[in-house]
Amino acid sequence: MKITAIPALGDNYIWSIAEQNQAIMIDPGEAKPVLDFLAKSSLHLNAILLTHNHSDHIDGVAELVQHYPNIPVYGPKEVGELANQVVKGEQHFHLLGQDFRVIESAGHTAGHISYLMNNEQLFCGDALFSGGCGRVFTGDYQAQFDALQRFKALADFVEIYPAHEYTQSNLQFAVKVLPPSCELLEYQERVDILRSQKRITLPSTIGREKRINPFMQAVDLDQFIALRQQKDNA
Repeated sequence: MKITAIPALGDNYIWSIAEQNQAIMIDPGEAKPVLDFLAKSSLHLNAILLTHNHSDHIDGVAELVQHYPNIPVYGPKEVGELANQVVKGEQHFHLLGQDFRVIESAGHTAGHISYLMNNEQLFCGDALFSGGCGRVFTGDYQAQFDALQRFKALADFVEIYPAHEYTQSNLQFAVKVLPPSCELLEYQERVDILRSQKRITLPSTIGREKRINPFMQAVDLDQFIALRQQKDNA
């Protein structure tokens, strides 16, 4: 099983999960990068997983379905016009021999979900970034805070695969609001080097995020709201 980031739309990542000659695509905001990747890698599209209804995560679905009619498209109710397999928190399903658990992760949108594969890899859309989390466009800060608590309850070794390359800017905020930390500064230096080389900074891990992500360290809802609003206004 191989996980690959397909760059799209400037700072998006469409995640590919490939097993033998089959592939699952997560949050295809564009179709062309996916089709090019499939052709270059000699892969057949097996399924599409969607985390939420923002255009930069779903706009490639219709064209992909034209190329692969009747393909299963999994997603929350808010993408019901595209998903033929509507799922919700704590459901499990199997694709390519892998177990997927759906984790409710609303806040960024009202129905946002994430997918935990084999209790080892978390595909979290815009609910969690390395060093940050998504803007709470719904205004439901409690839902977003609760989502982070669910993520914190996962094993430290779980790898996280967000849908955007936001690590560098998130860490610039983190170093301003967290106490000095050798791990945070070393991670920031590593990320700066990777981005200077136009290389990907992901995946991270739950364990690392618990140590360097200010939103994961928020002890209560009030602290989370204060941090989120401070980041929004920075």
